[in-house]
Amino acid sequence: MNVPLDAVLSSAAVAAVVGVAGAVVILALARRRVVVAALAAPLVVVLSVTAGVVVGAGSMLLTADDLTGILLVLLATVPVALAVGALVAARIQAASRDAERAAAAAESQRRIEGQRRDLVAWVSHDLRTPLAGIRATAEALQDGVLTDAAAAAGSIGRDAMRMSGMVDDLLTLSRLQAPSVALERTEVDLGDLVSDAVAALRSLAEAAGVQLTGQAPTGVRAVVAASELRRAVGNLVMNGIRHTPQGGTVDTTLAVAGDSAVVSVADGCGGIAEADLPHVFETGWRGSAARAGDAGAGLGLAIVREVAEAHHGSATVRNGTGGCVFEIGLPLPG
Repeated sequence: MNVPLDAVLSSAAVAAVVGVAGAVVILALARRRVVVAALAAPLVVVLSVTAGVVVGAGSMLLTADDLTGILLVLLATVPVALAVGALVAARIQAASRDAERAAAAAESQRRIEGQRRDLVAWVSHDLRTPLAGIRATAEALQDGVLTDAAAAAGSIGRDAMRMSGMVDDLLTLSRLQAPSVALERTEVDLGDLVSDAVAALRSLAEAAGVQLTGQAPTGVRAVVAASELRRAVGNLVMNGIRHTPQGGTVDTTLAVAGDSAVVSVADGCGGIAEADLPHVFETGWRGSAARAGDAGAGLGLAIVREVAEAHHGSATVRNGTGGCVFEIGLPLPG
């Protein structure tokens, strides 16, 4: 059977037009949904061949039965085309997920390395103050300028404790920021944990002339890293004591909100500038000039955030009446 050249050309042209149109559609889909485009691409091939056969059927002297048979064969290829498209789409999805995970891991590593460099810089800077105090006191004792040994020992002891606290904070934050941190978790009563954290700072608050109040009812149980969470609550209370003027109050409460437990610490610091609120939990943040004179390297609130996030919770702050309200949200078991 001799098939006219023009019939072949017309069939090929129709197949090409359908194929090009399908390719345009696939490209448009790919810009939005690559997986759908990969799934549809093999169907375009089947559709273009089918269009070419249908157009050239008359010139090829195909009977209705012949055309039906060919179309059935082409129809049978649709599941195969879909299977191939699904396989390609699955491979694309897997590659995309792998790329996203790799990018996220690289970004996390860059962030952690940057934070560690900042930590070293901040702590190195802040360690100079107590070190300078210890050195000055020691030299004064050696030169005979300072004769009160008990006072000198007290000064050196305070500076040494300050340095110890900075190093302890640095090690804790570095451990919490490790990519594969694994905290030891146990089931505890959150009310007892919060009460213990507040009680440990009561004498310090009394020395500062700050009253500690609040309510932490027992019976709210959760599986947590008790030591780290107790430290986070203590950091918030300590932060409140430092920034609340003498005669003020730091109020600590525990409440259940939906499927979460919320530890709130309200202080009398006078509030934080709205522009600074998003940065409060950043490593080394101190904010105003009044806060810049604090002991420590600005790591306490960063530790709070890391502990909360390690429990799949959150750490937030907002301005309240006369001060700030810091909150740690912890998911409760269902």
